[in-house]
Amino acid sequence: MRFKTSNLKEAKHSELVSCVSWMSPDDVISIADDHKILKWNLVSAETQPFAELPQDFHPTDVHWLPKGQASGAGSRAKGGPSGSDVFLVTSAEGKLQLINKNGRMEKSVEAHRGACLVGRWSHDGAGIVTGGEDGAVKVWSRSGMLRSTLASNTMPVYALAWSPDSSHVLYATDKLLTIKPLAPNSKPIQWKAHEGLILCLDWSPSNYRIISGGEDCRYKVWDQFGRQLFNSSQHDYPITSVSWSVDGQLFAVGSFNTLRLCDKIGWSHSLDKPATGSLYKIAWSADGTQVAAACGNGHVIFAHVIEKRIEWKEFEATVTGRKTISLRNVTNDAWEKLEFRDRIIQISMDFGFLIVVTTSQCYIYTTRNWNTPTIFDLKEGSVSLIIPAEKHFLLVESNAVHLYSYEARLICSPKWPGMRPETLNAHTVSLCNDTIAVRDQSDEKNVHLFDATNGKALNDGRPFTHRQEIAEIALDQVGLANQRKLAIVDKNRDLFVANVRKFGKVSSTQGNSAKIGAMVQSLKWNANSNMLAAIQDSRFCTYLYPAVIFVDRNLLHRTIIERDSGEFGKNPTIVLFSGNSISVRRADGSLVTTAVSPYPGMLFEYTQSNRWSEATKLCRFVKDETLWACLAGISTQARHLETAEVSYSAIQEADKVHYIQYIKELPTKEAQNAEMAVLTGNYQDAENILLQAGLTFRAILLNIYLHQWERALDLAIKHKTHVDTVLAYRVKHLNRCDKDETISRYIQYMKEVDIDWERIGAKIEEEYHKEREMGGRAGRRGSSVP
Repeated sequence: MRFKTSNLKEAKHSELVSCVSWMSPDDVISIADDHKILKWNLVSAETQPFAELPQDFHPTDVHWLPKGQASGAGSRAKGGPSGSDVFLVTSAEGKLQLINKNGRMEKSVEAHRGACLVGRWSHDGAGIVTGGEDGAVKVWSRSGMLRSTLASNTMPVYALAWSPDSSHVLYATDKLLTIKPLAPNSKPIQWKAHEGLILCLDWSPSNYRIISGGEDCRYKVWDQFGRQLFNSSQHDYPITSVSWSVDGQLFAVGSFNTLRLCDKIGWSHSLDKPATGSLYKIAWSADGTQVAAACGNGHVIFAHVIEKRIEWKEFEATVTGRKTISLRNVTNDAWEKLEFRDRIIQISMDFGFLIVVTTSQCYIYTTRNWNTPTIFDLKEGSVSLIIPAEKHFLLVESNAVHLYSYEARLICSPKWPGMRPETLNAHTVSLCNDTIAVRDQSDEKNVHLFDATNGKALNDGRPFTHRQEIAEIALDQVGLANQRKLAIVDKNRDLFVANVRKFGKVSSTQGNSAKIGAMVQSLKWNANSNMLAAIQDSRFCTYLYPAVIFVDRNLLHRTIIERDSGEFGKNPTIVLFSGNSISVRRADGSLVTTAVSPYPGMLFEYTQSNRWSEATKLCRFVKDETLWACLAGISTQARHLETAEVSYSAIQEADKVHYIQYIKELPTKEAQNAEMAVLTGNYQDAENILLQAGLTFRAILLNIYLHQWERALDLAIKHKTHVDTVLAYRVKHLNRCDKDETISRYIQYMKEVDIDWERIGAKIEEEYHKEREMGGRAGRRGSSVP
């Protein structure tokens, strides 16, 4: 991946260009010290005068109002500028100006004493923050009214940025970076970031990372808590500009005659040396494929990201130009060249399909045929993300999220309160065949879940709520919809697995989610089975069956394969987990491929197709306790008693073997299913199964064994049966514990009901006799089926 740069031979500005900003995906405005505002169109390659600034106005920064924010009607009603048709310009004279799309000045404000060095719209378009030579950081309303002076410093503020949720401001003074909350009396976070004056910074709303550059000739990457993630080597000249792409996957760095494209981790994709002088400002287009940079010699340089390469099995696709893609089959070295009418924005290749998104259309190719794609027009030309699944794919645009089938049919467009699709990335949205999961942008503890077939919210519209803010989510890809699992990494880097379609229905002993790991840096579900790979605390872990935490918690540690992750270096990222092959991106950009045992994948293939005897034979052949533990968990979840008994026996779990043998002797299928639910800890499910089957006595007995005495008495009273049985067992329990009765309802009924163990024993025997008859009738019905 690299930049392909272009600029005119003759500069359109006669003096230094101080700032640039994007009006639309193909239009840029530039402002220079010659007091001219020029409009550049990248499609027609035309440059037109946009507006003239006063001769006493020397611009320092420009920022266009984020698209789709602060919509026009409401703004005009309040007397403010309309919608995304306005931009702000700051000046060396200390002024803040709001200018509309026609070049007419809407408002001019005396903002700072001395130069107003930088100004930024908030991500929601509701406010403006400025920093000046006087050291002040000020917050303004979107119409230019002063709200507050956020900070006062003794040194000038050369750079600042809003936090992703627009509740904090990051600014640079001298060698320090400071994160200041808007809330009063809140403590700021401050740290020494560079050895020289900090000149530029940016904060990504997608990945929450911060980049900064300064006169020490280095650029650095930080997390939102001020912890350093990357420190570049020393350059020849100071770093004058940095900027994140919209999706947070790339950032650009500018210096004297230098333009660098970097990965989000910090390593460099490419380095260009244009003869343009210093790059004072860099701005990314809304689709994340182009940058514009303001140059010290009067030029405006444009760069397009090319040579992006993606792989799937034996196929390799490379974006070789703005409108061309080269395809290669590495098995036979066959080549194909795809040409498009418009500029390419996004590409994705997975599950046998190549998806290419241009500024106006989406092309869907199958790997079996590169000649006749399925094409449909886009509602917007600003797709920022493609998420593929086996049966469909998700397109994330600036104002909407759409799910399409591979036949180009629109399936649904899920919506949720406070949605801001432009900030979504691969870590905050996930897709599988039946479910869409999206982390809430306003409350990061919530995950919205949607049915992929119709876009309706699951679980009665209630989002899943985690106890901490969530950093990353991922849905497993294989299996039934009612067994879907969601992997969650929270801000503490703890790894949880949650049930997707059973929130509020699982028992309190099991909970909605369960923790299975800690200190997780990266994770990835297997594309062919529900194995989960994770890098955590200098260890590379493969969870062969993470859902076992909801089946038998004691089996979790026996279904994990661990090894040292030293070979991957510092801050590695798992980029692919398919079959038994895992690809890991190291911090220096190199790609390392490793492998796991192929046997777990084979085991899952057998169990998913109900080939239990073959799964058992595989485990006997491999003779691996980890594989037996996986089979024990899977067969218990599927309630396949014979396989579960053999598997638990192989891993020396004698108590489970005896319990399964007891279950096999039960006369009815419903009783067996209920006891298997008890084995997996789903006590509420077990009670529901028994009650629906009319086995009220067993439901009462279940609650007695679980010491849920009040629930047992409630069932007995409701169904008007075995009240004396419950009271008898309660008395027996209290005598054994040498305690007195404290539950008022038991005290009341013990006065009214006589306890006769002979009569109770006869009633219990009668219940068991009825169950045997029910089992016999069920068996005769089953045998009569031809």
